[in-house]
Amino acid sequence: MAQTEHSEPYFTEEDGALLPAPHSRSWWTPGMLHGRLLAGLLARALERAHSGEDLHFARLTVDMFRNAPMEPLRVTTERVREGRRIRVADAVLHSSIGPVARASAVLLRRGEQPTGFVPNVPEWNAPPPEQLPDTMRPEFPIQMFDEENKPITYWGDSGPLRRRIWVHEFSPLVAGESLSPFVRTALAADAASPMTHSAKKLEFINADYTLLLSRLPMTDVVGLESGGHISEDGIAVGHATVYDIAGAIGHCTTTALANARTAGKHTKAAP
Repeated sequence: MAQTEHSEPYFTEEDGALLPAPHSRSWWTPGMLHGRLLAGLLARALERAHSGEDLHFARLTVDMFRNAPMEPLRVTTERVREGRRIRVADAVLHSSIGPVARASAVLLRRGEQPTGFVPNVPEWNAPPPEQLPDTMRPEFPIQMFDEENKPITYWGDSGPLRRRIWVHEFSPLVAGESLSPFVRTALAADAASPMTHSAKKLEFINADYTLLLSRLPMTDVVGLESGGHISEDGIAVGHATVYDIAGAIGHCTTTALANARTAGKHTKAAP
């Protein structure tokens, strides 16, 4: 698979510790790491320790329950279940203040595909990234557009139309390593929260997401289309469909909490 990384890596690994670079900081809280990078590190650790022949990462649930400081991190993993057709594994991301995030993965063994008809998601008719205006910045590697494939500049600008994005991950997660398709998708999935929960301002902050994949992307860009948002009393849930150039590959569900205290700072910011 083609790789497009050309920027500085987010982390360097030394003696098992992952040392963050300055550009890995969060847009929400000074001195803290960006949440999507925590998800990427957890996915990387699970893939390195628990992948197997003919096993596919069908589900990844990431819980981001604590801000992670800009300091060395370590990841531990545990195999929870080993069966003939299923493997379940957990990962925890540790810092000096204790665990800051965790993930659970379900791997399923590939087999023969049934031939019966099952209704599918609508056809992905989005143009490839090179046919859209190039509005990306290295710190914000996303092309935004609506279901009519008209470019937008912010999540809330799509009005009642579904929101669509292509996510291009330019920077390696860890120095010396190319992004795997699974880690690339885990990084992109974090965008499901702001794209489903934003109005004119980003007023909800991601608490977790679950990525469901029938296959891995075949290209080095990952697409998402918002599917819906429901919220009440400051708690939001939403979902998006995940795509590559060839079509749908899965879904992403997300929960989020109202964050009005800092929302005004992010009316035109990256997710």
